[in-house]
Amino acid sequence: MLSTIALNLRFFDFIILFLTVGITVFCTVKIYGKNESALYIVIQGKNESWVYPANKTVITDVPGPLGYTTVELKDGIARVISSPCTNQTCVTSGSVWRRGQWVACLPNAVFIRVETRETKHGELDAMVW
Repeated sequence: MLSTIALNLRFFDFIILFLTVGITVFCTVKIYGKNESALYIVIQGKNESWVYPANKTVITDVPGPLGYTTVELKDGIARVISSPCTNQTCVTSGSVWRRGQWVACLPNAVFIRVETRETKHGELDAMVW
């Protein structure tokens, strides 16, 4: 009797482990899976936001309370080139290219993120919100 209970527990442990691994893999693929055709770079300044297709090549200055933060978009990658803030965390934080990634310059109120955006306008040059 005791060996039957132990065998059933091992079986249910295996089922739980299998389901946990399966759910984890499924969620990882859904969150980080590539959807290159619908990626957009959203740049938010203090008063305005700009939306660029990820494949656009742009160097733009985003106004903020301290001055201008320079953002580069190239080959689907966005990064902060320079910023007037003293700590330069946004410059050293690197590039973003996958959905859900972001970079922020908090002292200058500039936020850059990668997202998917459904639109009926086709390929956008830039859109101001």
